[in-house]
Amino acid sequence: VQLQASGGGLVQAGGSLRLSCAVSERTFNDYVMGWFRQAPGKEREFVAAISRSGSNTYYADSVKGRFTISRDNAKNTMYLQIDRLKPEDTAVYYCAADSTKRPWLLRDYTLNEYDYWGQGTLVTVSS
Repeated sequence: VQLQASGGGLVQAGGSLRLSCAVSERTFNDYVMGWFRQAPGKEREFVAAISRSGSNTYYADSVKGRFTISRDNAKNTMYLQIDRLKPEDTAVYYCAADSTKRPWLLRDYTLNEYDYWGQGTLVTVSS
């Protein structure tokens, strides 16, 4: 399974970006998908997750209300809409896929739950 993240760039604080993650897998809807980010000098952290059908989503407290995760199973693609960007959102954003059948309500939103990762896309927010 290959994941290709894109859509990052340099944006001013208060602006918006939409990140995409294209997945080379016909059974894309078998995977719970997630976004993580890693800021310079910090550990990779959870951002958002979306269930296989897209009906369930979960966000880190730090991004609630500004980030929106979505997926289009017909296009094998996941998205992350980022609004009202802040300088502290500057990071490399990674998409990830979980191929296990772990029930949604039993997830703990950690890196270890995901077995496939994209290469990351850099988001830089200027103040």
